Amino acid sequence: MESTRTITVYGAYGHTGRFVVAELLDRGFVPVLAGRDADRLNALAAETGLAARPASVDDPDALDRALAGAAAVINCAGPFAATAAPVIEAALRAGIPYVDVAAELEANLDTFAHFADRARAAGVPVVPAMAFFGGLGDLLATAAMGDWATAEEAHIAYGLSSWHPTAGTRNAGAVSRERRGNRRMRYANGRIEYRQDAPPTLEWTFPEPLGSRAVIGEFTMADVITVPSHLAIPEVRTYMTVEAARDVVSPDSPAPAATDEHGRSDQTFLVDVVVRSGGQERRAVARGRDIYAVSAPLAVEAVDRLLSGRAEAVGVASAGEVFDAPDFLRALAPHVTVDLPQA
Repeated sequence: MESTRTITVYGAYGHTGRFVVAELLDRGFVPVLAGRDADRLNALAAETGLAARPASVDDPDALDRALAGAAAVINCAGPFAATAAPVIEAALRAGIPYVDVAAELEANLDTFAHFADRARAAGVPVVPAMAFFGGLGDLLATAAMGDWATAEEAHIAYGLSSWHPTAGTRNAGAVSRERRGNRRMRYANGRIEYRQDAPPTLEWTFPEPLGSRAVIGEFTMADVITVPSHLAIPEVRTYMTVEAARDVVSPDSPAPAATDEHGRSDQTFLVDVVVRSGGQERRAVARGRDIYAVSAPLAVEAVDRLLSGRAEAVGVASAGEVFDAPDFLRALAPHVTVDLPQA
């Protein structure tokens, strides 16, 4: 197999991992299936005819074998508090780009804190949160920012028709809540703040067809890590439609159910990003279907650009810092449609 087209997918048998494997195949890459559960991995290998390389995160030699001959690794295995650091270590040993789809705030903070210097010194790109939460919002905010050097505020509002969480989402959320002592997090005054009070319920006017909707304010997602990692914006707020926020925390919400031949659910989303500076406002909007499925083209497009020399940074960096944000967003069609401010 051609090494420049070989991509290890860690957690390949998971819900998002399967979408990533399918996207890689559609784009002519050769996925190598890796992960902790050998039985699920071998079942997927039998289904797809792809190579399987079981590897526990506490076995560096097995991780090295999982990445051997690969041009890059995409980590889809949560909780990322357990998997990100060991897989990044393996990527640094192999000297290959690392991309993950982590929505866990604490795991993303750890990646920036622990690997920035080492990844930069090694000349290895490490791109965390290259997914619906974290990556897409960062790209939209970067595109909206445009030629502004600074801005006062960035607001990222998520209009989800529903949010039926995967088991991975539930597990990651439990790990995150435990790590921050059940406090909530927000990004204000140029820093991460932890609060004990309940987040506010507000009204947000989305573009059509959503219009005015009730949202949970300070429903903090990975964008508060990715956006301020490279943009000079001291206030970064994220919002979630009330119905979706209730879905994701309800123990009665079902897992996502496939409703088309690609395995996507019928969930739709609209991400509305508003950046304000000096009394001016710029807006960038993305629309699409299935937040888990759309993480696959985000992660695979990132790997494609890293391997083809279309990246502007090495070391640990968010999507908007590494890539040409408007160009990247337009390349996501037909998975995502975007409305961007005029240059």
